[in-house]
Amino acid sequence: CLLVASRWPLRRIGLGRAPAEPRRWLLLRVDGLGFTVGAMHIPNFVPDRARKRAFMEALVATARRWRGGPALFIGDTNLGRPVFDEENAVFSAHDNAWFDALERAGWRDAFRYLHGDRREYTWYSPNGRNGFRLDEAFVNRKLLPRLVSVRHEWGQPEGGSENRETLSDHAALIVELAG
Repeated sequence: CLLVASRWPLRRIGLGRAPAEPRRWLLLRVDGLGFTVGAMHIPNFVPDRARKRAFMEALVATARRWRGGPALFIGDTNLGRPVFDEENAVFSAHDNAWFDALERAGWRDAFRYLHGDRREYTWYSPNGRNGFRLDEAFVNRKLLPRLVSVRHEWGQPEGGSENRETLSDHAALIVELAG
């Protein structure tokens, strides 16, 4: 499920050919601030590769057809760029091609845009304690000039343990935009 919290009024928007999983895709207009947020949680490859690929393709198609003004697509993609977003090799050329397709459609990975090849992880496997950056924000050309900062926050209390005892197993992704 998705949760979007805002200080400003939100209005749900429907798109005919957007990802067809309402519990994993939510498109909202932020009234008064002049942009749209697409919240997403892309399925994992396990156990259903076809479901994940269909969602990925629908999101790229939505990005290509986007005519709704400034926008941000944000959430858990369960994807990353090989080498840069993983401690151990798991991401594929297909994953990399998805990021490339979004960029060709005019959408930039906000973290990579501001931080280049810097390595940070937003999720750690409980099996091997190896890290991955699975949570991304994509900003379209019309919103890009308003991008101020992007950071990851674990929300760990002061003096917290190294075991990442936090509310979520993912770091929060915080995107700051100029008025």
